[in-house]
Amino acid sequence: MVTEEEIETVSKLMKIPIDNHKEYVEKVHTMIDYFDILDSAGVESEEISMQEISISKLRDDEYIPFDEKLIEKLNHYKRTYVRAPKMSS
Repeated sequence: MVTEEEIETVSKLMKIPIDNHKEYVEKVHTMIDYFDILDSAGVESEEISMQEISISKLRDDEYIPFDEKLIEKLNHYKRTYVRAPKMSS
């Protein structure tokens, strides 16, 4: 299974500061257990039906020039930055 050292290595590679690696080991084990449940669901025999679409029925890509500056069309922008709403944690 996953070790604290592996969690620490991954967090360093992703540049995510993690104080309690043991907490994430337990979370990863819970996720792996959940995937094991999904794997044992036995859906190999289920067939997924999808309607095939011929390539000739798809529309042709078409270049449409846009002469205006798109950023000027945004409501909240300052020079080259766009102000987004605050995210709550």
